[in-house]
Amino acid sequence: MPITGIYGPDDFANRPQGQPIASRAVPVSPRAAPVPPGPKWPMPALEWTPAVERATAPLYDRVKHVIPSIEWPLMAPTIHAINELKRARGAVILAHNYQAPEIFHCVADIGGDSLQLAVEATKVKADIIVQCGVHFMAETSKLLNPDKTVLIPDSRAGCSLAASITGADVRLLREKFPGVPIVAYVNTSAEVKAEVDICCTSSNAVQVVESLNAPTVIFLPDRYLATYVASKTDVKIIAWKGACEVHERFTGEELRSFREADPTVQIIAHPECPPDVLAEADFTGSTAHMINWVRAKRPRRLVMITECSMADNVRAELPDVEMLRPCNLCPHMKRITLDNILESLLTLREEVTIDPALAKRARRSVERMINLKN
Repeated sequence: MPITGIYGPDDFANRPQGQPIASRAVPVSPRAAPVPPGPKWPMPALEWTPAVERATAPLYDRVKHVIPSIEWPLMAPTIHAINELKRARGAVILAHNYQAPEIFHCVADIGGDSLQLAVEATKVKADIIVQCGVHFMAETSKLLNPDKTVLIPDSRAGCSLAASITGADVRLLREKFPGVPIVAYVNTSAEVKAEVDICCTSSNAVQVVESLNAPTVIFLPDRYLATYVASKTDVKIIAWKGACEVHERFTGEELRSFREADPTVQIIAHPECPPDVLAEADFTGSTAHMINWVRAKRPRRLVMITECSMADNVRAELPDVEMLRPCNLCPHMKRITLDNILESLLTLREEVTIDPALAKRARRSVERMINLKN
């Protein structure tokens, strides 16, 4: 059914002072005071040697279809150093599907979408987690691993969705709609997660909404994901005026131009896209669902409507699928680089910390999602 209402900061006359809406183009900064760096280990030699070439050859075999051979000698020494150092540190690297192939396929121990990373974060045995994603993902890992050291290679790696809403906004929504349960997309800060009833990802959003057994649910902050959820359930959805700055740039007209050029092309899209984009897609799903669709269908030519590094990661695995890419890069995801991953491991800087009282409340909404049974 249609969205029954959509609200944003400007709709609340009594919005607390000092709580301006954050620009969607500006990443979210950490809310805790900077943590002093740990003991810095010496910088390893970053040279392309026969030993490095031999050690990294299996890794290059994973990405040879998306990284030119002329570029590999520039990346391989840093990749080799990261993999050696993470073992020495007792660290594990988590990477989102939107990370570049040299990170996702060559240094990450665990890769996936937000739900996969959240679930896998609960199983990590290592004392140090390096989160290659954006800040809310690192916060989620910290919520689920309060006694571990969680690092993010660049704390400026934010998210337009997380920046679009505050904990104060959630409290105002509760005042306006007393008794209505609130679902927060994981693309939100720990401050917001602490104020809601349960979290969701794009993989399980419909399931989470229906699990509440309520006639009406507040769903925040992505207006387009909320619209998609509303189309899949009889639950009335009250939405928030947030959007992903990457996905909202795609248009239905853009997709129609691909079909006109090649009527056989297959198009798959992320539900954070506007409705006119989803209407043109052959399949809509989370990043994990999109990857599984491609593995199962093996289309000859494909347009993947999401952050374009994911197309590289899929093509690295399935080189027979030709990717036609309307390439929208996430500027925040791309703050994570091989160089700052290495620096993070060397210095243990950019540690994510969350106030324990706030973390306890936020953890409840994340764990409720993870523990939800099908």
